[in-house]
Amino acid sequence: MASLALDNVTVDFPIYGVQKTFRGAIRSATGGLIRREGADHQHVSVRALDNLSLSIKHGDRLGIIGHNGAGKSTLLRLCAGVYEPANGRVLIEGKVSPLFNTAPGLDMDDTGYENIITCGLYLGMTREEIARKTPDIEAFSELGEYLSLPTKTYSTGMLTRLGFAIATAIDPEILVLDEGLGAGDARFAEKAKRRVDALIERASVLILASHSDALIKSLCTRAILLQSGRIMVEGSVDEVNEAYRKLNQATDTNPALSADQFLHSTSAY
Repeated sequence: MASLALDNVTVDFPIYGVQKTFRGAIRSATGGLIRREGADHQHVSVRALDNLSLSIKHGDRLGIIGHNGAGKSTLLRLCAGVYEPANGRVLIEGKVSPLFNTAPGLDMDDTGYENIITCGLYLGMTREEIARKTPDIEAFSELGEYLSLPTKTYSTGMLTRLGFAIATAIDPEILVLDEGLGAGDARFAEKAKRRVDALIERASVLILASHSDALIKSLCTRAILLQSGRIMVEGSVDEVNEAYRKLNQATDTNPALSADQFLHSTSAY
């Protein structure tokens, strides 16, 4: 069965050419910790994830909540294999299907049918799977004879529908989503929602990052609150949403309040 575990994972991004602009050895930042190490503190990096451990099992629908720069996208890309940890381990059982871009591999000079093949291969489908799913992609996109034409002749809405139809045709084991998907057309809104719901239903595991409390609540069974690359709170969606609401209220009142200070100031978590 599909599962994913992070064991004391740290992700650092080295920063080059700005060493002289930092005076402190280490300081907090919106996007993690800015660190200076080595002789004369000449090595500068941003710690996007800090000693993070997390276990996601078959059937889990995990929501990731947090401010911009909290580490949500870094965590998603770590799970997808885009980033390697500086320390710790990522243990994956099953196939990870990240959907950060609804049309990976799209070539504007190729026809719609050619792009179905190219994008499908980028998303990890076999040619046999693509051939089997092409009629479904045709039907959902409603592009008809345009699929035989170069996609440079398409409108923006048509391109979005094609990419959406391809991306949501996969059969994921571990589905990694950033904010969710949209078909870009108000007329397609309900149809697109049903298709995304079906995609999520097919997945053994869902990992979703979003700023929307309602989206997290509708799709997820548990959640984590990230702040400065660390998990502040882990629990039910309602518990984590409430912690996030309290954190926002506390930082609105006192912008200098750190995550640790917030945790120590409340007995709820």
